[in-house]
Amino acid sequence: MNAQKLIETARTLVAGDKGLLAMDESNPTCHKRFERLGIPRTEEARRAWRELIVTTPGLGECISGAILFDETIRQKKKDSTPFVKVLTDAGIIPGIKVDTGAKDMAGHPGEKITEGLDGLRDRLAEYSQLGARFAKWRAVIAMGEGIPSRGCIEANAHALALYAALCQEAGLVPIVEPEVLMDGDHTLERCRVVTEEVLRTVFNQLYTQRVMLEGMILKPNMVLPGLTCPGQEGVDEVAGATVRSLSWTVPAAVPGIAFLSGGQSAELASARLNAMNVAFKSRLPWALAFSFARAIQQPALEIWQGKEANVLAAQKALYHRARCNSAARRGEYDARMEMP
Repeated sequence: MNAQKLIETARTLVAGDKGLLAMDESNPTCHKRFERLGIPRTEEARRAWRELIVTTPGLGECISGAILFDETIRQKKKDSTPFVKVLTDAGIIPGIKVDTGAKDMAGHPGEKITEGLDGLRDRLAEYSQLGARFAKWRAVIAMGEGIPSRGCIEANAHALALYAALCQEAGLVPIVEPEVLMDGDHTLERCRVVTEEVLRTVFNQLYTQRVMLEGMILKPNMVLPGLTCPGQEGVDEVAGATVRSLSWTVPAAVPGIAFLSGGQSAELASARLNAMNVAFKSRLPWALAFSFARAIQQPALEIWQGKEANVLAAQKALYHRARCNSAARRGEYDARMEMP
């Protein structure tokens, strides 16, 4: 393990006003999004969509790293240029999703455990050779009647820590993603309590597995009321609750926190990140960045619809969303940026 290289990469991923673009959707997830828009569910359509993303002009101005899927890290442009080279030439660090998905957890109805540790050491070595410099593993924590259980939280935290240790051994910065889901009617306060319990457990496991905190990035959920909760707090209340929870649970050694969007609308995800940086940026030990997927991609996907004639317009929309989130990192995002 080259500790200094890990630290430098982690710091670069959250430096300045840039953030991460998550484009690591599995093929079934990608196909669901394609199906809703009438886009062919084929390997070539997936390749064309990803080429549209990585060749977006100016993307490197706002994006520091891109999280890829196993298929994507091996794909190429039509002219045979590997996507990894396209990203690297744009100043974007390639990363890779390495978990194999969340599966039903035995003995815990309604809860999931993320799998993928078997053979991970060898896969990390291959991904490093393919050009990846960081990796991602997502744990899924659902809220509901009697859940999450301690068993679910501890099992997922343990897996995250083992994954992170293997990443650092292989020279890759681990993105540690414990996601408390937005689904449900839970209150913001309930989300706060669960998020803090999850994060405390995750960091206890990271310590136990001797993960170097300076060489990792945390990718958490924001503290939010459930999607079907009758009471929906405003942007400032969400920002305050989120930062307070992180301040109580995340060690100062972690260089950056890159929020997932988790199904928030593109505009709301930007506004909430902006509010955090406006109110708290100067007082925090770690950077507050973004690692958005749908909140950056979805507007562009809806414009593209699988048609070559729409590529430039879709790229313009993608770049716009990246710029909005870059502005949110500076605390300079404004709803007027959304006006045509």
